[in-house]
Amino acid sequence: MSAAATAIKPSTETEPQSGARLVVSTLEKLGVEVLFGYPGGAIMPIYDAIAGSKLRHYLCRHEQGAAFAADSYARVSGKVGVCMATSGPGATNLVTGIANAMLDSIPMVCITGNVAQGVMGMDAFQEVDILGVTLPIVKHSYLVRSAADIPAVIEEAFHIARSGRPGPVLIDLPKDVQFEMTDAPRGIHLSNEIDVAEASIIAEAEAAIRAAKKPILYIGGGAKISGAVEAVRDFARMTGIPQVSTLNALGTIPTGQDNFLGMLGMHGTRAANEAVQDSDLLIVVGARFDDRATGKLTEFAPHAGVVHFDIDPSEIGKLRKVAVGVTGDLKPNLEALNARLSRGAAIDVSGWADQWRIRSAETAFDYNAPGEGVFAPQLLNELSQKAGPNFIAACDVGQHQMWVAQYCEFSRPQAHITSGGLGSMGFGLPAGIGAKLAEPDACVVTITGDGGVMMNIQELATVNRFKIPLKIILLDNSRLGMVRQWQEFFFERNFSEVDLSDNPDFVKVAEAFGIPAFRIDRRDQVSAGIDRLLAAEGPILAHVIIDPADNVWPLVPPGKNNGEMLEGSR
Repeated sequence: MSAAATAIKPSTETEPQSGARLVVSTLEKLGVEVLFGYPGGAIMPIYDAIAGSKLRHYLCRHEQGAAFAADSYARVSGKVGVCMATSGPGATNLVTGIANAMLDSIPMVCITGNVAQGVMGMDAFQEVDILGVTLPIVKHSYLVRSAADIPAVIEEAFHIARSGRPGPVLIDLPKDVQFEMTDAPRGIHLSNEIDVAEASIIAEAEAAIRAAKKPILYIGGGAKISGAVEAVRDFARMTGIPQVSTLNALGTIPTGQDNFLGMLGMHGTRAANEAVQDSDLLIVVGARFDDRATGKLTEFAPHAGVVHFDIDPSEIGKLRKVAVGVTGDLKPNLEALNARLSRGAAIDVSGWADQWRIRSAETAFDYNAPGEGVFAPQLLNELSQKAGPNFIAACDVGQHQMWVAQYCEFSRPQAHITSGGLGSMGFGLPAGIGAKLAEPDACVVTITGDGGVMMNIQELATVNRFKIPLKIILLDNSRLGMVRQWQEFFFERNFSEVDLSDNPDFVKVAEAFGIPAFRIDRRDQVSAGIDRLLAAEGPILAHVIIDPADNVWPLVPPGKNNGEMLEGSR
């Protein structure tokens, strides 16, 4: 999703059109095929114009669901996700989804209707200053005052959303602007620019890498966003440098590949965290030193220099002093680095890599657990193995999210969809919808918890209406599991307000929405249950009962460095 893909040709059409019709025709010209939304009074002209267009609109049952679905669609398809809502409560219901896209750098365009300009600022019915509300959580925003501006604003919004460091852009359209007729010239041309670092900077990065004795490649979500996955893999193959990944970068290096130590951070692998702490150089690619990844920042990789590749100059040196900052598009910059490395002597860190390959095997996750109850990590590992290379896990947020990250196997970064930065419960179900629409042939499985699914459970109606063949695994411990785990260890077992034992019967709930469902509550049912889930042609939900006492291990306690991980039994 670099700026290289954003050329837009000027339009020569001059027939008068309404502002609403211009919204639709401009989206069509930009190649938009799928959008998500929910109509209301202030955006009715646009919904009127959608009818009969080439756009496939998916009516979600809540605006937050529409935003999350658009976000996930963008992550899997590589295109800009589009969602729409009316003014006031419709627009504010998008806010969490917008913030989610902002923190994970997802290209998204959000179109909101607003009250007519003549009553703006008068507390009109369903009026909210959504421009002001969203200012801190968008990459850019527009309040459109004239229909003639609509094509250029939308085209520019798409360009901004996906160029540089991607992010969400808001377009607020007053109702009178949607009705206004115009024959003004349409279309703009936005130049394509690729930001590449100077050769001397790449040379400095090469020199630092060649001088290092204990280097680690630290991969962030930017590698996927920038389309630099192959360049990252080439670097890893060429140098043999051990690799670690953030949550959002899982799949950039396929699970199980030599020298890949897994996820670092709070629930990362022991080998990944120990290797980073012992390293003398971090080669950071599209990561932002998030606190969940670094633990206590002042003690993070205390002996390591940093070579930081990132398209956002504000990230270079923001949280960690760098030895070499390489600003610009990751893909061309990494390709330039790879070319330089290929011309010189081979990098030899085999002894260092062997040390961590052995340590990784010694500390590998244990898939066994006593008892006859369902062990979620084992189930998730088996699920990803049986689903194969077309597997996509659309995760909700909570313990299951970490188990997915730890135990599922991913062959590509699009296979792992998660709310990394914001950690939004309720993400999983609409994210599964967006992922399945983006890649219909993939085996998309929403993996959610009983807490998370209740936050957007109405989207089961969206799944049923459009017969989206989404598979859903609901891991039910009748608790807010991650909160309960923290209360167990850091709040003296004061289990305050985490009991969800009055959950509804989720099988009956799914069936009430028209979706077949079944229950798994014993370990000996797991394998057949996964087979049944994967074999289903349409949507299906597996309600899986797990032990409320199960915890996620390892765990870096708050305020500790990543070398101080706690371990425990299941």
